[in-house]
Amino acid sequence: MAAVVAAAAWAASASADSTDARCDVYPAGEDHTDKVIPCVFSQRQGYITIHRSDGFTHDLDQAGDTPGNFRDQDGRTVYRQSGLGDQGLIFRFPDESVYVYWSTSIFDEDAASSPTAPFSTRDCDATTFLRCRAAGDTDYGECPAGILRMEHKQASIVVQNPQSKQLTINFMTDYINAANREVDARLDGGTWIVTIDGKEVYEVPLAAIEGG
Repeated sequence: MAAVVAAAAWAASASADSTDARCDVYPAGEDHTDKVIPCVFSQRQGYITIHRSDGFTHDLDQAGDTPGNFRDQDGRTVYRQSGLGDQGLIFRFPDESVYVYWSTSIFDEDAASSPTAPFSTRDCDATTFLRCRAAGDTDYGECPAGILRMEHKQASIVVQNPQSKQLTINFMTDYINAANREVDARLDGGTWIVTIDGKEVYEVPLAAIEGG
């Protein structure tokens, strides 16, 4: 899959490379964002450049010998984190966090015509609707989701809630998490019941994670 290949390329390549990506920009201290934009990610021998479609460019130079520590063009300390697995990278700036995802499916014209828009099988292994509700509600609705499967029955699932905000839930062998959010998850038969920040509840069947 393209996302896995792209992630492996950044880990293995020391030459200059760039790829189209998706950038989710979170103001410092916030766990929600409406800024989900195209960007271009470039990496070359310890240097990283992120060109964002909103006009911002981040030029990062590796700082010292500690992996993941950078300085930007203004001399500010920036930390790179790997909390998105092979789906992308996180960059922590003093005033914001930039989540770089390799998948750009939500920007594709084909995705708009998909029944599970903004997700389509062009860049996802599968798409589906997940049962979802606010934590205090009893009635469930349906939230579109895009599934990016990995080895060993692991997956990252991007869900769009009724407010059109997206979040990524990572179902890994030893843990379940979501970027910058508190997660409570329990397995009920063949379905994970996932509560995000005590506010949103999603039902995720094992079949969606593992595939058939």
